[in-house]
Amino acid sequence: MKEGIHPEYREVIFQDLSIDFTFKTRSTIQCRDKITWTDGKEYPLYKLDVTSESHPFYTGKQKVMDTAGRIDKFRQRFGNRTGKIGG
Repeated sequence: MKEGIHPEYREVIFQDLSIDFTFKTRSTIQCRDKITWTDGKEYPLYKLDVTSESHPFYTGKQKVMDTAGRIDKFRQRFGNRTGKIGG
């Protein structure tokens, strides 16, 4: 293989913010944050909104989650406009 063209492949901690679930795996993803894992070592941390531990398809539980206030932002932007399309 050519030198210097491949991304660094290392252990990374992924954190599901919706249920505070973390797991360690190997990845090439770039991270800004770091965390100290249970083994005492420091690893790059990548934060996720949804993983298989919290997604309704895998858990079988429907859960309404508005992490960024998307509904409020939409209402502020567009208000309560009601109008008929096409006439």
